[in-house]
Amino acid sequence: MTQTRAALRPTVLTALLAALLSVLLTPTPASAASLQEVTGFGSNPGALKMYRYVPDGLPAGRPVVVALHGCTQNAAGYATGTGWTTLADRWGFSVVLPQQQSGNNSSQCFNWFQDADIRRGQGEAASVAQMVDRQLADVSGNASRVYVTGLSAGGGMTAVMMAAYPDKFAAGGVVAGLPYGCAQAAGSPFVCMYVGATQTPAQWGERVRAARPGYTGPWPALTVLHGTADYTVKPVNMTDLVEQWTDVQGADRTADVSDTVAGHPHQIFRGPDGKAVVETYSIDGMGHGQPVDPGSGTEQCGTAGAYFLDVGLCAAHRLGKAWQLG
Repeated sequence: MTQTRAALRPTVLTALLAALLSVLLTPTPASAASLQEVTGFGSNPGALKMYRYVPDGLPAGRPVVVALHGCTQNAAGYATGTGWTTLADRWGFSVVLPQQQSGNNSSQCFNWFQDADIRRGQGEAASVAQMVDRQLADVSGNASRVYVTGLSAGGGMTAVMMAAYPDKFAAGGVVAGLPYGCAQAAGSPFVCMYVGATQTPAQWGERVRAARPGYTGPWPALTVLHGTADYTVKPVNMTDLVEQWTDVQGADRTADVSDTVAGHPHQIFRGPDGKAVVETYSIDGMGHGQPVDPGSGTEQCGTAGAYFLDVGLCAAHRLGKAWQLG
């Protein structure tokens, strides 16, 4: 028995030493990235807050996504609820998350309907543009691959940024939002939301062109996702967005692709050069909110909750694929 123990002792010690060395030599994982507030990003005429998410070890030259929350929401909740931060880690891009302040709007809505906030160089639109410039400088981002998206009032502000700063954005994604200049066309933001504005496609397009006089393009491509049972922002606003941006892009209003994605009607409108310039997802039976598809699948993202609606399709993933983020 003594000899057996003696024979086993070196083997046991060797195994213990090997295990200890394995632990000591294994690098400690870097702490996970987190949402950070950025101050001093410019004159900030719209008095917004800037938050951002930058995955650990993000290399230079990567895309930037600007994600604008809806009313009653904030940057942190929108970042996780939509799945944008999950996709940023998965595909390698950074996210800018503007946040409204109650002093600007008591319901935390971006002021997509206020003249002073939707003009180039003014108000909230200028603040968001300054955030983009700061982010590109800080992370050495790709200025030709900046995208903007948002929900509801954030969707309305997405259209604002595409119109007032088309030179900064390659594409935009409006979720349950409204066309640029809708409140001015309808005479009231509420008429715009609940009824829609009476405009021809050319009139819609002219509102965008007037936001950036003399600009000859390229204009950002547009993707729209809207629920058919949305009674807060009526689906007619998606129709108006299609009319507005096909006119701006010089495309007709006959879809070049009509199919379904995850069971929901999907259309693509191509410009004169054959590129997709407007894309729509009409989410059957969905009310007012951001489409999400919780889970660990390759096409899944987002977390279900108030205004984050599980419909088996994740808006952030569909936008990211359209923008070739991953």
